Amino acid sequence: MPAEYTQSDQFRGGRIHLCDLSGLEIRDCDVTGLKIVDCYGGAVSLGGGFERVVVNDVDVTAYVEAELDRLHPNRVLAREAASVAEYRAAWDAIEKQWEETLDRAGRLSEAKLHERVDGEWSFVETQRHLLMAGDAWVGNAVLEEDAPCHPLGLPGGGIPAAEASAKLGLTLDATPTLGEVLAPRLARMATVRRVVDGLTEAELDRVCGRKPADFYPDKDYVVRRCLSVVFKEEAEHHRYAVRDLTVLEADTRTE
Repeated sequence: MPAEYTQSDQFRGGRIHLCDLSGLEIRDCDVTGLKIVDCYGGAVSLGGGFERVVVNDVDVTAYVEAELDRLHPNRVLAREAASVAEYRAAWDAIEKQWEETLDRAGRLSEAKLHERVDGEWSFVETQRHLLMAGDAWVGNAVLEEDAPCHPLGLPGGGIPAAEASAKLGLTLDATPTLGEVLAPRLARMATVRRVVDGLTEAELDRVCGRKPADFYPDKDYVVRRCLSVVFKEEAEHHRYAVRDLTVLEADTRTE
């Protein structure tokens, strides 16, 4: 088994020289200032929220973002929504894309929907995570529901699993079918639809009475920010989902 390091700062400011790092995976880490110099390899993959990425002295940040926006235009709607009308338009687009993608996923076997591609979340796990995002940022923060979190929700990798399970009542080791996850997931999407349909400009700027969850920082959470987080999560994870569905579909055709 390869070594695994979690919640450690032992590499901060370090220098790795003349080492074999093939197959190294860095996940859910702060890589501000990361510098890779005079290295080589057959394939290098980067994914995440980077303020600036420079490859061989060429700043490729704007190019990458523009290409992602071209391929996935709902990212723009989710990121730039500011008015009530724009939030509604963004949610319209998100609902439509998931309706089409869920139909597409439904043509695969249940086993394929639980299969991970390159170690990323399966399609079912993705739906569990989006359920959790809606529960926390809308059900808890915006609506202050008595029991906002469904046990099938799945927190992001940057949230300690044990803490999330204990404080939110999540059953992280559950293995539900897609149908079992979609029941609460679609119900939460319908809740977001009702919130969006009832939006006013004043409501967008209302400060929520709660944080999304106990382990989030103590600060003001405004309705527009909470909705924007959910919308961005929906857009980005849809991008990941269709990327992996393409691989799963190709595998099915060659079996």
